[in-house]
Amino acid sequence: MEIDVLGPLAVRENGVSITPTAPKPRQVLALLALHADQVVPVGSLIEELWATTPPRSARTTLQTYVLQLRELIAVALEKDEPPQGQPRRSAKDVLVTLPGGYLLRGGAASDVREFERLAGMGYRAMDGEDFREAAQQLRQALGLWSGSAFADVQTGAQLEMEAKRLEESRLCALDQRIEADLRLGRHRELLAELTVLVSRYRTHENLHAQFMLALHGAGRRGEALDVYQRLRGTLVRDLGIEPSARLRRVQRAILVTGPEAPAQPEKTGGERFARVS
Repeated sequence: MEIDVLGPLAVRENGVSITPTAPKPRQVLALLALHADQVVPVGSLIEELWATTPPRSARTTLQTYVLQLRELIAVALEKDEPPQGQPRRSAKDVLVTLPGGYLLRGGAASDVREFERLAGMGYRAMDGEDFREAAQQLRQALGLWSGSAFADVQTGAQLEMEAKRLEESRLCALDQRIEADLRLGRHRELLAELTVLVSRYRTHENLHAQFMLALHGAGRRGEALDVYQRLRGTLVRDLGIEPSARLRRVQRAILVTGPEAPAQPEKTGGERFARVS
């Protein structure tokens, strides 16, 4: 089974799509696919579909959605060629009913799991100061994203929470990949990307710090200092806070360092998250 949730939902068995078009069954599949090979409790599925006001027929309706998913799985399994002497799998073998919940088998080819594997390799390379390897692994991890997680799925509380968690993981990987590129001296190559990112994340201090370093490294010292002043104005006006000590250190480093010797990004160590608003 192939599972993609880092963008539009796509679940395939034997290369055949088992993704329904109706919103509610699609929601059920999204939650099962995200937790493939784990039991998803009936209560969690009901909460995802109807929040705190489920209809009296909630369990029966959920069973109907599961049946619809199994019908799609059964069609996909028609192409399944089991090893000689082995029985053909049924839809109930793939979407399993267990005490208290349901389990979708076969999440080995999951874009979330592959993203986490590649990002983990990138983080370890960063910790070992192998910045070229880190940039490569993190770039591959980020390349698995084709949009927001569950981009075309109607989300309830649980999928919404999972989408936010995944987005934070993406931002973390992006932050580390940009840091790796800075340490490799790729200042000019980063400018276009960071221009878009600081516009989208107006109070994300680490992205602004990286933009300042990229501008300074590209010989645009005055523009780097302007970025700091604009961010400071936004933080004070919108949040009532001053820039962090780290951002102030970046500003001071740019002030005292000549353009021929660009300021270097600070190590973030084990910190994987920056403030986002």
